[in-house]
This record gives sequence, structure tokens and C-alpha cells, in this order.
Amino acid sequence: MEVVKIDKKGRLLIPKKIREATGVGEGKFVKIEVREKSIIIEPLESVADKYFGAFRIEKWPKNLDEFMVEVMKEWWRQKVT
Repeated sequence: MEVVKIDKKGRLLIPKKIREATGVGEGKFVKIEVREKSIIIEPLESVADKYFGAFRIEKWPKNLDEFMVEVMKEWWRQKVT
């Protein structure tokens, strides 16, 4: 546990050891939630990082939107069977 001070603009500094332990850093996103009188700050995982390597792509498609539709259709087919 750490104690930090909130500045006049409502910002707070997350101590370095907490940022390192949670993977929160510059440019990363966090989710902030209020539960009664508590503020919960939770790191959000990048979708790209989460699914890195999930699909093998031999050649980049010309139309990425159509490609993603086909990928999702195939994923649902595999999930249903």
C-alpha cells in the first residue's frame, strides 16, 4: 500500500514500483471504477497483446474488414462444433 497526494487538477502519481508490478506505463490504459467510497484502478490489456499469435497469416489481405468478417465466421464455426 502507498499513500499519494492528489494535485489541484485531480491527478495522482502512481508510484513506480506499483506501475512496474501491474504493467501500467506511459500510453497504457486503465479502467477506473467507483465501488461505494473506493476507487478501483485496473490495468487494461491491449487486444493486440492478448491475441498476439492467435491467427497465422500467410499474406496480408487487401480488404482488412472482409478478412476480419471471415475470421470471425470461422471462429464461430469452430466454437459451435
